[in-house]
Amino acid sequence: MRNFDVVVIGGGLLGCFAARNLCRWKLHIALLEAREDVCTGISRANTALVYPGYDHKPGTLKAELCLRANARFDALCRELDVPFSRCGSLMLSFGEKADAALKRKYENGLSMGVPGLRLLSGEEARRLEPSLAPDVTSALYAPTAGTVNPWDLGLAACENAAANGAKLFLNTRVLGLQKTVEGYRVETDGEAFSCRAVLNCAGLRADKVQERLFPTAVRIAPDGADYLILDKAAEHKPAHIIQYEPEDGGKGFNAVPTVEGSLLLGPSERENAVDFAVSEEGLAFVRERAGFVLPDLDLNETIRSFAAVRPNPQREDGSSIGSFVIENPGPGFWSLIGIKTPGLTCADELGRTMAERIAAFLQAEDNGSFDPHRSGIRKLRGMSREQRKAAVQADPDCGEMLCCCEDVSKAEVLEAIRRGATTLDGVKRRVGTGMGRCQGSRCQQKLIALLAQELGIPEEAVTKDGAGSEILGGGRDGN
Repeated sequence: MRNFDVVVIGGGLLGCFAARNLCRWKLHIALLEAREDVCTGISRANTALVYPGYDHKPGTLKAELCLRANARFDALCRELDVPFSRCGSLMLSFGEKADAALKRKYENGLSMGVPGLRLLSGEEARRLEPSLAPDVTSALYAPTAGTVNPWDLGLAACENAAANGAKLFLNTRVLGLQKTVEGYRVETDGEAFSCRAVLNCAGLRADKVQERLFPTAVRIAPDGADYLILDKAAEHKPAHIIQYEPEDGGKGFNAVPTVEGSLLLGPSERENAVDFAVSEEGLAFVRERAGFVLPDLDLNETIRSFAAVRPNPQREDGSSIGSFVIENPGPGFWSLIGIKTPGLTCADELGRTMAERIAAFLQAEDNGSFDPHRSGIRKLRGMSREQRKAAVQADPDCGEMLCCCEDVSKAEVLEAIRRGATTLDGVKRRVGTGMGRCQGSRCQQKLIALLAQELGIPEEAVTKDGAGSEILGGGRDGN
């Protein structure tokens, strides 16, 4: 039996940031993750947006956290050594009815204090982004919108939590919960954990985890989404995030210039997703929307398509829940159920909020030795010739390139493995291998050989992604 003050269930963005923020107090913290790595569920695929906050209802927790999170995002990414691009966004409208809807968003944002909002004419929008469709009639400019790599962010939060004393338990699936005199007993497919408080951040399985001990009025119906990635060299890419949301409530669309330099297009929306497989219908929708909003884009420059699975929290009657759901069904037990957009934006703020509540419940002392800083893996990409030469002199492995498309050296891959990567996707999430034009066709075998060597396993045992089809639980309950 392992004894802790707090057990956090689920190692996605929310769980990692909750664990990190709990370290601000003198607490013994365990972070349990069912799979072989953190951020392999909802966090592995999304639109990567840091929202400005003008779309939320004033006075709600979601609105409050989004505004606060956006304002703090530069500082957060500096602490965690994660690239962040505050490139701004343009929400487009086409026609008088859509212009009126956009004006309401603008006025809502002003009432909430979203900084820098401007309502532009179609002509002004096209001066900012010449590749926009000629029939754009107005645009809402939000300079505080930005984009971040969700993998970088979640992994950084986890590493910082571990550096501050939180204990990470991978391949640890929750099977049962029991109330005890001291607090709770968490049963897993390995050992058991005793704790005084539980924070359920189990993502797509959060409702099922809570029902191990307490009822919930919330159900999670997973939705699917499809995306396309355009090559860094593609022409007519926008410099700003481009958004389009039909005034009739139809499916929205985003074109996101990523921090890596590629262009992310999507998402589609599909009900009742069962895995991370893309759909032809969804990809066709993304292509159609891209052609409508940015007609000069050459979609032949697409280098990858991928799918996401996202939580859609619903009430018992099937009606959708638009806000964040935080349940506290028993003393010392909290659940974040169905946290959706802007969950990435608000991950740290939600973590702070929950850490404060748990620390107050446990009457915990401040941890004066908490260090919020984490150093990322040093990457050759972007270094000057002199810097590269110095890096190779210090470590010859920096001179052996394993992924030529993304300029990733053997030294970086070895560091990714040292920091916890055990699969091809685990390396990819940490240093970007396989994300370029060839999508890993030239480097995959070299990566497999290196993983096998460093992990001491046969090459045939190296997997692309250990999570596989178990993202939704594979019929098994747990986190």
